[in-house]
Amino acid sequence: MDHPFPLNSFKIRTQQQIDTIRSLGVEQVRYSPEKSELPPAAECAATTVEIPAEIKAETPEAIAARQRRDLLANQRTSLQVCERHFAQATQTYKHVMETAYSQPGISHEHAETLIKGFLGEILGEEEAAIRLLSEKAGDKTSLHTINVTVISLLLGKACGLSKPEMLDLGIGSLLHDIGKMDLPDRLRWHDEQYTSAERQIYQEHVMHGVRLARKMGLSDDVLLIIGQHHEYADGTGYPNRIHAEKMSSLSRIISIVNRYDNLCNPSNPAIAITPHEAISQMFALNRSKFHLPTMMLFVRTMGIYPPGSVVQLTDERFALVVSVNPTRPIKPWVVIHDPDIPRDEALVINLETEPDLGIRRSLKPLQLPKAAYDYLSPCKRLCYFFERGREVLPSGPTA
Repeated sequence: MDHPFPLNSFKIRTQQQIDTIRSLGVEQVRYSPEKSELPPAAECAATTVEIPAEIKAETPEAIAARQRRDLLANQRTSLQVCERHFAQATQTYKHVMETAYSQPGISHEHAETLIKGFLGEILGEEEAAIRLLSEKAGDKTSLHTINVTVISLLLGKACGLSKPEMLDLGIGSLLHDIGKMDLPDRLRWHDEQYTSAERQIYQEHVMHGVRLARKMGLSDDVLLIIGQHHEYADGTGYPNRIHAEKMSSLSRIISIVNRYDNLCNPSNPAIAITPHEAISQMFALNRSKFHLPTMMLFVRTMGIYPPGSVVQLTDERFALVVSVNPTRPIKPWVVIHDPDIPRDEALVINLETEPDLGIRRSLKPLQLPKAAYDYLSPCKRLCYFFERGREVLPSGPTA
């Protein structure tokens, strides 16, 4: 249904229509020969078509250029599909929040429908990768929520959760901050400058969330996620300062993912740290706060260099990590700074297909030379969504 045409069945008359269909990410269409204005098959078979000489004698350079155009078109289509699905998820989430008090049952149904749609993508046979989107893809509130939901579900899959557990995990992660609706606007985002009284009011969003979740008829496991998403394994979290053994297995996942996204996307962007720094800080300095086996799987899921990381490659070029496949965490997909290639024509390169190319180190965006910074345009706010598994591309011309 997601197309600009009046009907699902129509006659294609222009190249523009074909381009529009391709841009939607549609992989297959059906056609009716009997309804098409084409010559009969026998007439087609009898017709001799002269192949232009330039096609017959296509040079290796021309072949490479055509392959590059095809790859670029496929990558743009894939990104457009991710961004469109993210926008749809954002709209559904906003509707869930708007109806939570007035129509809690309907709000629950919409949340469940959204997560079931996610699971249809994530639990398929194809691998799902974590994709970096434009920071303009969502507003501040929905961006954090969708980030936490997407990453939590991929981590849940890595943990081997059952489908019912994945459904509870998805609903709980989508609604983990729902209690913030009861807070004053200025207290809905954590701030290190809060007074003790303001901090106490902020922390009450957990209690508000559990109360509203009960009205929505959510499961006990979802209630635990909402009630424990700020708890830590070492007992330093809130509101109950419980330890790992008293946290539910699903809450241990949310605790990790929520902390990661808050480090990368704090209320004050000036104190944001890079995805690589966030992973390093959580694993090296704050490991005791998290359930270690789950934390290990989280690192594997996000990769050593999560999407949004700015890196320098072994050939000294700079690159931006844009996608990570959890099954190949140290070989992400990157956009490489190459002044000889226009930014909008830069290919996303799979480092797994480049045996002689790897990541040497992670950088802060401000460490980039100005030309590389302008070219790669690292996001100030990270926005994630999942991308259906892509085929491993043969090694070819790099960006």
